[in-house]
Amino acid sequence: MDATTASRSTALLTDRYELTMLQAALRSGAAHRRSVFEVFTRRLPAGRRYGVLAGTGRVLDAVEAFRFTTPQLDWLADQGVVDEPTLRYLADYRFGGDIHGYPEGEVYFPGSPLLTVEGSFAEAVILETLILSILNHDSAIAAAASRMTAAAGDRPCIEMGARRAHESAAVAAARAAYVAGFGATSDLEAGFTYGIPTTGTAAHAFTLLHDSERDAFTAQIDSMGRGTTLLVDTYDLAEAVRTAVEVAGPSLGAVRIDSGDLTLLAHRVRRQLDELGATKTRIIVTSDLDEYAIAALAAAPVDGYGVGTSLVTGSGHPTCAMVYKLVARAGGPDGELVPVAKRSAGGKTSIGGRKWAARRPDVDGVAEAEVVGLGPVPAELEPHLLHVPLITAGEVVGREPLSAARERHLRARAGLPLSATQLSKGEPVIVTEQPAGARAAAPVGL
Repeated sequence: MDATTASRSTALLTDRYELTMLQAALRSGAAHRRSVFEVFTRRLPAGRRYGVLAGTGRVLDAVEAFRFTTPQLDWLADQGVVDEPTLRYLADYRFGGDIHGYPEGEVYFPGSPLLTVEGSFAEAVILETLILSILNHDSAIAAAASRMTAAAGDRPCIEMGARRAHESAAVAAARAAYVAGFGATSDLEAGFTYGIPTTGTAAHAFTLLHDSERDAFTAQIDSMGRGTTLLVDTYDLAEAVRTAVEVAGPSLGAVRIDSGDLTLLAHRVRRQLDELGATKTRIIVTSDLDEYAIAALAAAPVDGYGVGTSLVTGSGHPTCAMVYKLVARAGGPDGELVPVAKRSAGGKTSIGGRKWAARRPDVDGVAEAEVVGLGPVPAELEPHLLHVPLITAGEVVGREPLSAARERHLRARAGLPLSATQLSKGEPVIVTEQPAGARAAAPVGL
């Protein structure tokens, strides 16, 4: 569990109606019915070809920390949120059920059963808001980050969005971006909490502080060494590059360009650096980059990208529209699970039953379908099942290093058809379907 989550309860990071449902279910006697909830999304954001699951590790930490403290219970009582029997239940609350789902970093599609939460209705329903808030945010950031790192190719991307987001969201965003291939973050809390490499040197204010640009560059190099990155567009770009090489010598680590026509300026700066003998000095570009701007710079002599606002806001899609729906509950004479499903107008239907999922490859090993079904798994799909155990009988069993999620994402993305990383708008890159010859969910390629 990370230090931030371990230091506080997550129990009130929820909506009031989770607890009022609990109270009513306790009164009716249905609260202890075995129940299965599922996290999925009915569609991808417009134009996106795949989604990226991120935040799973944070969910595990948050479920562990879902404990009601005495001050929290006192506040609930003072506010009249729930009655005394419900307060007594909450005082002893510990999630004792099972959670399994797609591992963090995996890609997903409409209808993918991303997370399955099984336990009593009482213990599972009150996790809804917390789970969705984490997965919707982190997966949106990871999806944007994946598009950016795909567009960047072998050039590294740096997450620099802390000042454009809520301070806690900024840390989560840095984590999600790292899962999806970003190499470093400017946010020190993200580095401290999750072990993500951190980077950063100086802003325009540092140059403006000094009497001359030369003085600023000299001070930075004296402090950080010749391998540092100098910001060269505070005044005149060409003059700054010349001064930078004069002060640092040809072994200057990098220069950063933060404004203007980045393609044009990168070519000019590269030519100037080479003429000055600084042939190994790298060029880093920032300035409101998104995946489209990164792709447009593919032919420019750029060595790395710093991305802020577009990344931490999901590049126009700050949520994934994931939902948490009851899909089965005990109801038969022997307590067996009975599928349940929402049926309503407006495309908000759901498909009942506890599901499995597999990604079927073609003869070349490239993914061709997301197969989602109920009941027995066809033998040919067993090697391609996607779910892994995350919590068993209340104990976390699926915690892993963040690097594992990062490596998994790169593998999963590489296993998709090449059109997955195209930035042009299109449908999901593979279809979601039911398996042949098995009792299965209806097609969910919405």
